[in-house]
Amino acid sequence: MSVIQVKGNVTYPITIDPSVWIFDDRKFSFDRKGASQDSHLQSAGDESDLDPERVIREGRIAPPTLKTEKQYEKQKLMNGSFAMKLGTVLKNAEPPSSATQCVFVTSSGKAAVPLETALNSIVHFSEAGKPIQEGGPVHIYFEDPVDHKQPITDIKEIEII
Repeated sequence: MSVIQVKGNVTYPITIDPSVWIFDDRKFSFDRKGASQDSHLQSAGDESDLDPERVIREGRIAPPTLKTEKQYEKQKLMNGSFAMKLGTVLKNAEPPSSATQCVFVTSSGKAAVPLETALNSIVHFSEAGKPIQEGGPVHIYFEDPVDHKQPITDIKEIEII
């Protein structure tokens, strides 16, 4: 199942589908070390590897066009790993100020964390341009780098208490 229920002490119980987040503007590049990364894909107009003598002799290559920029963005989406802050999604459920904990219900049990920690956590949803299948649909990482070795996986629902 690729959807996750958000329920409990919330104004609006919601269902989230991580497979559509690839189109969300709030996503960012993600590596397993937890730091966001910049993809360094070469566009067709990159001149860094050209012979300087040849450039002088034959003239410069035309600057990148809108078409090459679109190809670059498409390649980045097809090959990149992406994540989002969980707080951007959980805020849509509108947890009240009395809510204090977030419980991640997984196939192997439950993991409870303070709500503030959950709001600042990172939801990894795409690896190498594809939705996460093994241990998916998402992996939850916390801001503490130690937690990046053991993310919460196999999440079935999120319960706010």
